[in-house]
Amino acid sequence: MAPRAYWKGTLKLSLVSCPVVLYPATTAAEKTRFHLINRETGNRLKQQMIDSETGDVVESDQKGRGYELRKGKYVEIEPEELEAVQIESNHTIDIESFVPSEEIDQRYLNHPYYIAPDGKAAVDAFAVIRDAMKDQDRVALAKIVLTNREHIIAIEPFGKGLLGTTLRFPYELRDEDQFFDDIKSPKITKDMVELAGHILHTKAAHFDPGKFKDEYETALKALVKRKASGKTIELPEPEERPSNVVSLMDALKQSLKGRGGKKAAAKSHARRATGRHRAAKKAHRSTARHRKAG
Repeated sequence: MAPRAYWKGTLKLSLVSCPVVLYPATTAAEKTRFHLINRETGNRLKQQMIDSETGDVVESDQKGRGYELRKGKYVEIEPEELEAVQIESNHTIDIESFVPSEEIDQRYLNHPYYIAPDGKAAVDAFAVIRDAMKDQDRVALAKIVLTNREHIIAIEPFGKGLLGTTLRFPYELRDEDQFFDDIKSPKITKDMVELAGHILHTKAAHFDPGKFKDEYETALKALVKRKASGKTIELPEPEERPSNVVSLMDALKQSLKGRGGKKAAAKSHARRATGRHRAAKKAHRSTARHRKAG
């Protein structure tokens, strides 16, 4: 059974349009979740809204929305006032422009969605838009209204369908300077950089998300299973933290040895030595020819 569509509407490229559906590309359904319970009765707890000053329980008809102007001072916003500024959803993804994918800053990427044609009649127009994007090797930028909020969405071909990723607005990003300005620029020797490069070489691989294992999730499931079967949960002994007093060069050398890097370093050293030897021979031959010519 196909999952329920999160959004239905029309994908539009100039005068070409087709009905489409959006599905969230991610899910948290498999994550282990816990509920708050009463230890004495084992019953699940219900949350209630409490007035922060009086401590009284606030009933649903007394709840409102307020924006904090200053500490403890709120301006109340009525539901109908919110409706006045809500963007009316026209259920249309109107492509406004196409940009090179490498120009999209990764920090702007937010939530991914699968976009598929809605019905057999939409397949032809959908395929035309998808394949045209493949040929141009560009990402489409469009606007979409989701949950009463307008979003910018980046759309690109993905298999037989399209992948749409909502983008954050600039005001949602923090300026990196406030985090990086205090980072010093120490003098690092060339040998250290080369050793680190060798370590990187020994760890070279291709991106394969199938190798990602959520060890904590696995441990949580095992914990719940053991506890439910009445078994005792034994707490592990805390590990001793290693000393931080270590030479950076020694750490690099040890890392290289521990990852088969000795051979890589030896090969690299051999290549450099061979290069120097060839350069010396070339210089020797050049000198000999010069002497002979003289």
